[in-house]
Amino acid sequence: MYRDIEPKRDELTIRAFVENYSLMLSERGVPRMAGRVVMTIMTAEEESLTAADLADRLGVSAAAVSGALKFLLHTGLIFRDSIPNSRRDRYRLTNDNWLTASAIKMDFLGGLIEEVDKVMDALGGTGTIAGARMFEVREFYKFVVAEMDRLGERWDAYRAEHGIGNEYLGDRAADL
Repeated sequence: MYRDIEPKRDELTIRAFVENYSLMLSERGVPRMAGRVVMTIMTAEEESLTAADLADRLGVSAAAVSGALKFLLHTGLIFRDSIPNSRRDRYRLTNDNWLTASAIKMDFLGGLIEEVDKVMDALGGTGTIAGARMFEVREFYKFVVAEMDRLGERWDAYRAEHGIGNEYLGDRAADL
């Protein structure tokens, strides 16, 4: 679907987009360089890029890119693929990268729920002001986790209904 269209890239507009989008992500807690890196991968025509490719495109040091890649690997937004017979790696987006990253956050929320459960008795239960606050926090986290599960299912159905898939991955889409 996407490969049938003659590509016409406006690199200045793309670069501005990467900077603006990464700024928006940083305002929500994502490190700025990590935002720049993930959006550079997202807007690349190549399926994957090396750290050197990213540093070159962003005009930054390899060290800056390295820290951002570690963050993105940890969040699940990207995968690392080894290049055979090389010390270099290539970095690519995960399949459903935003949903994957959200799922990882849900695991984190699950851990927070467990921690809140541990403190409830020490706070005197839900009959105290502090206990009632923490109960509401726990219930909110439980609600968000349940809704994200349903949202993932709805997203899969929406993609199927609207023919949104992994066309941009070409032949690799079936492997993911």
